[in-house]
Amino acid sequence: MARYKYNGRDRKGKRQGTVNAASKREAMVKLKDEGIRVIEINEVPETLLTKDISIGNPVKLQHFVIYLRQFSTLIKAGVTVVEATSILAFQTESKALKKALLDVEQELREGNPLSEAVAKHNKIFTPMFVNMVKAGEVSGNLDETLDRLAEHFEKQHFTRQKIVSALAYPSVVGIIAIAVVIFLLVAVVPTFVTMFDDMGGKLPAITRFVLAASSFMQSFWWLVALIIILIVTIITSLKNNKETKYYLDYMILRMPIFGNLLQKAALARMMRTLSSLFSSSVPILQAMAIVEKVVENEVLAKVIRESRDSLEKGRSMTEPMRIHWAFPPLVTQMIVIGEETGALDAMLSKIAEFYEKEVETGTDRLKSLIEPLMIVVLAGLVGTIVTSIMVPMFDMFNQFQQHNQ
Repeated sequence: MARYKYNGRDRKGKRQGTVNAASKREAMVKLKDEGIRVIEINEVPETLLTKDISIGNPVKLQHFVIYLRQFSTLIKAGVTVVEATSILAFQTESKALKKALLDVEQELREGNPLSEAVAKHNKIFTPMFVNMVKAGEVSGNLDETLDRLAEHFEKQHFTRQKIVSALAYPSVVGIIAIAVVIFLLVAVVPTFVTMFDDMGGKLPAITRFVLAASSFMQSFWWLVALIIILIVTIITSLKNNKETKYYLDYMILRMPIFGNLLQKAALARMMRTLSSLFSSSVPILQAMAIVEKVVENEVLAKVIRESRDSLEKGRSMTEPMRIHWAFPPLVTQMIVIGEETGALDAMLSKIAEFYEKEVETGTDRLKSLIEPLMIVVLAGLVGTIVTSIMVPMFDMFNQFQQHNQ
């Protein structure tokens, strides 16, 4: 989608601005529909300053959920898909979503189905969204499908927020603790070095350690910054590589305390996605392929691939899950019951609800335990530095008193 700058005229007089379109001809048609007679039109060259750069999904999950709820409401109220898309394009707070919806609107006006129009914006509309919309179009229940999608993404957003809130507190306190320690070592401790040199004698071990750390930070602060950048770069490169990401995800799931919580969150996401796809009549093998892409964990993705292979061979999807540590017996047993009773989508939804509640309870409990622990850690770090300074000063004060006596 290119951007065109134009000069034109409408009923009110001269008019100029920009318009997004796939071609120059399409841009002129758009302007003509708006009642603008084009005098001059030229494509704006794309530069680093004008190019939209985004990493991952450029639309926040909360904005996407609002869009889905409003879209479903408008369709139920009898508004056409084209008009609903046009209304929501100008109502959303997300610039990326607005741009995508304007393109989707143009595709719809040209007679293309919604599923094909949104599929062209795969950074915003996931394969799950596209396939469920396609199933809704075929069945004629697009409003119900949109409702189901909105509920799915709302649950996903809620679970993600719970995980983020649980991890945010220790992360923030940890950063503050590191910043305070660096400040004390670089700005406060050096002011006492001359005093301690004048005292003479042997300083306590804790004081010598803190002074050495302070000297190191002043001389080699750039090395510390370089190590941090190097660690972040290594983790990012490992995460972007599919083979190494498996081992990174494995370590994350096996991590003490947080690993179990993240495992439950990943299972909830997986089961919720499968349930939503099955409810929309998406074929089971296709649904498994979609879940493999959206699960965001290579350990679980590998098991999903094996489960799909098991289904293709006519066996149960739970066979690979039974022998894998990441899938508790509860999951496999309930899926087997769902397969036998023909209510797999409902059973998957119950599993998702169970683990969503587990995540909610676990995060609340974790936060209540971490908060006092982090305060103790912060107090311990600061207390160690303060003690290292105060102990020699007390010794100096005692020597001064003894000298006066």
